[in-house]
Amino acid sequence: MLTYTNRLKKLILPEYGRNIQNMVDYCTTIEDRDERNICAATIVDAMQTLFPATGDADEYRRKLWDHLAIMSNFTLDVDYPYELVDRRVFGDKPDPVPAERPGSFPYRHYGRLIPRLIDTASAMEPGEERDALVTLIANQMKKTLMANNPEGVDDMRVLNDLRAMSHGVIEADPEHIYLHEFKHAPTPSGRKKKKK
Repeated sequence: MLTYTNRLKKLILPEYGRNIQNMVDYCTTIEDRDERNICAATIVDAMQTLFPATGDADEYRRKLWDHLAIMSNFTLDVDYPYELVDRRVFGDKPDPVPAERPGSFPYRHYGRLIPRLIDTASAMEPGEERDALVTLIANQMKKTLMANNPEGVDDMRVLNDLRAMSHGVIEADPEHIYLHEFKHAPTPSGRKKKKK
């Protein structure tokens, strides 16, 4: 009768496949310690055959023995040639990443770098250096808008967004700030031209 894999036990390290997992499960049932050691070394050799080492061979071999212990759920009692990874490492879960609320950043189409640059420019003393930075920021904002939505990008929208994002600190005058004219480049087709 056909057995579907979704009805079988979940694989601990699926990249090695079910046959290697079956070998590990069998190895844990062997009672003779010497025979179990030989079986474990054979399994590691099979794992290395499936995935040959690309870097430091000794470090890679250590990793395979760690994977063997993990696949046996740390129940395989053999003479490991290396010190095993601590099981408690896998019990610690990473700290949750705080998710932003959808309305918390209304100018997300500019990315994360633009608001930082605007904060830096807002903290600067008015002068030539700040004006140069504001011009660079505004041009980058326009370029980003063009990448997201080629239609409906005009200089006043960029300058209004700049004023709003700086909380009114940066008042960019359209007479004194020059924004480049960016053209929307078509996406390359990926096809090579045939030689004639």
